[in-house]
Order: sequence, then C-alpha cells, then structure tokens
Amino acid sequence: MTTDEYDLIVIGAGGAGSTAAGNAAEMGKHVALIERDKLGGTCLNYGCDPTKTLLHTASVFYHASHASGLGLRISQAKVDWEAVQAHVRQVQETIRGGTLEQASAGIAAQGIDLFMGEAMFTSPHEIRVNGVTLRSKRFVIATGTVAMIPEIDGLSKAGYITNVEAVSLPELPKRLVVIGGGPIGLEFAQMFSRLGAQVTVLERGEQPLPREDPELAMLLCSQLTAEGIRLEFGAEMRCGDIDEHGKHIHLHGKDGKKEDLTADQLLIAVGRKPALDKLNLEAAGVQYTEDGVTTDATLRTNVPHIWAAGDITSKYQFTHVASDQGKLVAHNVFARKPKEFDDRVIPWVTFTDPELARVGMLEAELKEAKIEYRVGRAYFNKLDRAIANNQTFGSVKLLADMDGNILGGHILSANAGELIAPIIYAMRFGLTAKKMAGAMLPYPTMAEAVRWAASQL
Repeated sequence: MTTDEYDLIVIGAGGAGSTAAGNAAEMGKHVALIERDKLGGTCLNYGCDPTKTLLHTASVFYHASHASGLGLRISQAKVDWEAVQAHVRQVQETIRGGTLEQASAGIAAQGIDLFMGEAMFTSPHEIRVNGVTLRSKRFVIATGTVAMIPEIDGLSKAGYITNVEAVSLPELPKRLVVIGGGPIGLEFAQMFSRLGAQVTVLERGEQPLPREDPELAMLLCSQLTAEGIRLEFGAEMRCGDIDEHGKHIHLHGKDGKKEDLTADQLLIAVGRKPALDKLNLEAAGVQYTEDGVTTDATLRTNVPHIWAAGDITSKYQFTHVASDQGKLVAHNVFARKPKEFDDRVIPWVTFTDPELARVGMLEAELKEAKIEYRVGRAYFNKLDRAIANNQTFGSVKLLADMDGNILGGHILSANAGELIAPIIYAMRFGLTAKKMAGAMLPYPTMAEAVRWAASQL
C-alpha cells in the first residue's frame, strides 16, 4: 500500500523532529511524522526531563537531611520511590501536553499524519513503516541516539541498565556501579547516592569530564567524593558471576590494585551513538559514518532532498541544539536559499549539584590556537548572596581576548545553568567584558559573580 505523496516526511519525534514537523505544518505543508518509540524522544522519556526531575527530588531530600547548619532539625525523612516515580510521570505528561494519546491527538490537530513504527527507506523518495509505503518530496532524518555499550568481558551475562531503565527502576538499588564518568554518569551517580544508594563510578579515562575546564571538573569531583560517591579514574574492569549477593565486578585500578565490587545494578553511561541501524540509508543513497549522518552547514545530506537534524548530525548532542536545528531545517527544506547552522556559541550544563556550565572555549584550546587571552574570576565564597544561601562552593571563570571580547565562560555553582545566560548573550551579540561589568545588577544575587569576573578583564 502506498499513500499520497507528502511535502515532507520527518523520521523521529524528538526535539529536532517534532520541531521540524510542527514548523512545516504551520507553513501549510502536507507533513508526516514517524516515531518508533514514544513521542518526545529520549529527552522527554528517558533523558533530560525525567533525570532533572529526579535530580531535583534528590536535591530537596539531601538538603533537607543536611539542614542542621541552618537551624533546622528535620527527622524521619524517607524516600517513597513509588511516589517519586509517579511524580516523574506527571512531569513528563505535563511537558508532553497530556497522555501519549492526547499528545498524538495534538499532533493530528496540527494537520500532521503520525505513524508509530520503525521506518526504513526503500528508495530515495519512499519509506516503509508498519507495512505502509510513504512517498515524499523531501525527508528530514532526526532519529537521535541510543546508549553506547562498551566491550567489557562478562557484561552481557552480568546484565546492565542504561538511562532508559534507570529513570524508571521498580525499586531503588542499594548498591550501584556506574560505568562512565561523563555528565550522564555523574548525574545518575549523585541522584542515586542522595536517595540512599552506595555508588561507585568507574571511568577508563584519566580525567573527569574532559570537555570541561579541568580545574572546575576536579572541584566538582571533590564535592561528589565528599558526599560519599566513590570515583575511580583510569580503571579497567570485567564482570564476574551473579549470585544471591548481586553482580560481581573485578576492578583493576590505575595504581595496579585489584578489587572485587558487588552491585545490585550496573548502569552503563559511556556515551551515545547515532540511531541509524534500521533506516536502510543505503537505499536512499545517504552517506553516513559511525558519528552520524553527513551533512553540509545547512543540514542537507549528499542527497539533495534529504536533510538531517539533531543528535545524529552533531557532536553537540543537546536538546537545545536539536530544537534549533529542527527550526532551521524546517525552513531550509522549502527555502530557495537555505541558511547555515550557527554553532559558534553553544552552551551546555552538567546538572549535578553544584552544576557545571560551559560556553565557548577552554584555556587549552586558546593556547593551542595561539590566541592571547586574559582570565577573570569570581569566587562564590566572597559573594553575599551565596553566603546567605549557604551555596559558596565554586567559581566563575571568564576568558576574553586582549580587546575584552568574551571567548569562553565556565561556571561551577548552584544553578550555574541559569548563571551562564548573560555570558551566552555577550558572546552571541558582541558585548565586551567592559560592557558586562558596567551593568547594574540587583543585590543580593548570584549573578553578581558574573559581573565581578567581567570586571577583571
């Protein structure tokens, strides 16, 4: 069976795909949207939204349990995991715009034909889903990513979970081993630790969070260690037997020391890879690598009528990037003069507590590029609002060229993801450090730290 020809078929209903389909429908185009799992993609169902909900819940519990320094005695606090999970589902439903059925109805109300199932190209202009062949003049591939599973002896036999299962476990693990010391691994580690689990993080690399400022990354790890999370870097491991005591992991530390660990759950968080395996891109002639679909700066593939957006096209696997690319690609597929995606100012945040936020370049990158720069710093233990909030851990680091143009910003603090915003605006719209420092900010606020750092440049 073949349907009528569409103006656009979008594959994947995550941040990029949903945005592209919605924007195209607003233009009056005949659009089909295909999703193999749940509407909203990884972010809504297994990533950003449930994990941030769980992190916030864990943070409230942790700080309530450690409030004696504020003169508060809160006793008998406990975690009702079933109720926590119900709260997570409610948050997801609210963000989605209702139940899955209601969200599907909302998509239909936009004039978009929704198909639930696995999509597979059968020709450059045709795709098959659930036994139905759909034909379109244009396509957008936005299938996102899936968890990468490392090659570890005995891993399959031992059994493991990824972010997909971790956000909705039927019960809290008492002992958790996390494989991977990147943002995903550290966020899950702190969340489960604060809710009562004994957590060990194993990372093969020597440096935590290698995409971050190394000084601030080490400070963050010191805070996680102080909370009782065990961090092992430069670690090699293999999985042993499973018995009534749990999963056995044989650890070989970088110091040569061997140790056996036992865990109730083994969480894999070593990164993500493009979800392209079942698309049969060869039938469409689309070029791709292990890093994703190959596109030009306008997000067009080597096949002129096929475009790609979101995590499968970019080294920046973030929902805000995917959504922006979704908007852009919806314009470009119908435009005579497609626009290029601007990736010069892309921020991101590791949502631990404290948070670690970054935009722009690292000092090491500036040195490698032989760019002269200056550093402006501000420490939260000197900031009145941070002292009042008992949130004095961390600092702001600004990097600027010799003319005061901001080249990078790095913040380790409570709510760093919010505090990075003025630095993003400065870089995006050309505000110098002098102009940032000259702005009046309300007192007392955490944002004053950004102005203080700018005043040193």
